[in-house]
Amino acid sequence: MSELIEMLSFPFMQKAIIAGALVALCAALLGVSLVLKRYSMIGDGLSHVGFGALALAAVLNATPLLIAIPVVIVAAFLLLRIKDSSKIKGDAAIAVISTGALAIGVLLVSLSNSGNVDLTNYMFGSILAMTDSDVWLSIILSIVVLAVYIILYGKIFAVTFDETFAKATGVKTNAYNTVLSVLTAVTIVLGMRLMGAMLISALIIFPPLTSMRVFRSFRSVVISSAVVAVVNLVAGIILSYFLGLPTGACIVCVNIVALLIFSLIGKIKN
Repeated sequence: MSELIEMLSFPFMQKAIIAGALVALCAALLGVSLVLKRYSMIGDGLSHVGFGALALAAVLNATPLLIAIPVVIVAAFLLLRIKDSSKIKGDAAIAVISTGALAIGVLLVSLSNSGNVDLTNYMFGSILAMTDSDVWLSIILSIVVLAVYIILYGKIFAVTFDETFAKATGVKTNAYNTVLSVLTAVTIVLGMRLMGAMLISALIIFPPLTSMRVFRSFRSVVISSAVVAVVNLVAGIILSYFLGLPTGACIVCVNIVALLIFSLIGKIKN
């Protein structure tokens, strides 16, 4: 217990837990809709775009989030437009944009004079890479994302479960799908500093899937996902600190264990 208290006394750990918990909460809430709409891999695609944007920011010596957020939002718009095209399906669109952005990011760093840019932090995340400005921007934007989600909860619910019926009743489904994608884009960029481009999509996918093993109603899954996401993130950070392991990987492993436990509970319950 004394070691845990000592860990929590470090300012960088406090910032990581606060910012990380908010990002995990946003990712879990948005993830419920994305998983149910069978579009959960948008998180993986946008995270690769975010990596390319962070590499560009490093080359330009600019503030990472101020470059990455607009770029990833534009990518989210493109994914929606391509997804609606009959020529390219959603999964193919994600593959094209994500692999292209990843390759461009690596080339930007390789061709620049910034040979000291550490791609590992961008690929797999690092608590120590989070500056004070990153943390405060993450907190502010996370609160905005949560507020928008709560305000539009009813419309997001309608679009998630039956988009055709929602459109027939006058709901502007395209607009709400766009809002959902933009919120996802912002959340992914915020989480990349902690989880990295390779692992951030886990925050979107695992909590909803875990909750769906036990709960059935939309509201129950949303609430459970939020709790599971925050608990798993904090547990992963604590585990990484004591074992000296990468934070992002520990958080994913904790989510895997939670998924297995909930799956067992679901089988016993049924």
